Amino acid sequence: MGKTADLTAVQKAIIDTLKQEGKTQKEISERIGCSQSAVSRHLSGKSVGRKKCGRKCCTTRRGDRTLRKIVEKDRFQTLGDLRKQWTESGVETSRATVYRRVQEMGYRCRIPQVKPLLNQKQRQKRLTWATEKQHWTVAQWSKVLFSDESKFCMSFGNQGARVWRKTGEREMPKCLKSSVKYPQSVMVWGAMSAAGVGPLCFIKGRVNAASYQEILEHFMLPSAEKLYRNEDFIFQHDLAPARSAKTTGKWFTDHGITVLNWPANSPDLNPIENLWDIVKRKLRDARPNTLDELKAAIEASWASITPQQCHRLIASMPRRTEAVISAKVFPTKY
Repeated sequence: MGKTADLTAVQKAIIDTLKQEGKTQKEISERIGCSQSAVSRHLSGKSVGRKKCGRKCCTTRRGDRTLRKIVEKDRFQTLGDLRKQWTESGVETSRATVYRRVQEMGYRCRIPQVKPLLNQKQRQKRLTWATEKQHWTVAQWSKVLFSDESKFCMSFGNQGARVWRKTGEREMPKCLKSSVKYPQSVMVWGAMSAAGVGPLCFIKGRVNAASYQEILEHFMLPSAEKLYRNEDFIFQHDLAPARSAKTTGKWFTDHGITVLNWPANSPDLNPIENLWDIVKRKLRDARPNTLDELKAAIEASWASITPQQCHRLIASMPRRTEAVISAKVFPTKY
């Protein structure tokens, strides 16, 4: 027989039992499926773990610690950049070795999460908002009609620079990148609740207070009618100028609609962002060639979203608010 793995505790116990029964080493080896020499070594007390096989590691622990510092210094470096800096520190290796080492450290090459940067005042307001909503139940969040706009582009191939990050570091500031603009695109407004999604509105040109109120009249109200019937609901939107205008506030007052207070630059708290992401992932497979095809693909993908998906996203709101509080951006009295 060829070499075998080290004997397990069970195999060793069986060998001892069979030896007491008077079995020969050959019979024992055939019985448990190992080599006769392995049985002999165990019975003679010379059984030890095999020496480590394979080529000796070409880097040291000290060198690996240096590589970790290089990665942590700038998460957006390419493998070539990492190898160059590691070589300059005195460790000569191949790109494959660099890749294996960063993988062993727990880093994975991922497309970075795009997230607006927040100033100190905005961070404090986010924390205050999350604290106020900390004890809201899923039933309360189900009363909220979430809305947002999203830009859909014709090109889906170039995702830009990648980032080295570990599991759970998706929202870490040094792993984020700023958003960029693309040509040939359409802007879409939509709304969702725990019950499903409302009709989409394809926006032409810039949105001012007047055009936004048209969207509310012809798309938000039908969405509320579809998702809530005659039940009361709370409407959510961000703090863009068209939403914050006095005439828009008067429109809500005239229609008797309660608006949820919302922290600035906080798309990560809005569950509809997850729906936009689902639609955009589906569009990568559709590969539309014209704007009309793009609009049709968006509508088809949006219509395929189920109420179950929406309810799961609404159910995540308590976790989202808790995450803001747990981040502890600034010491507060809360």
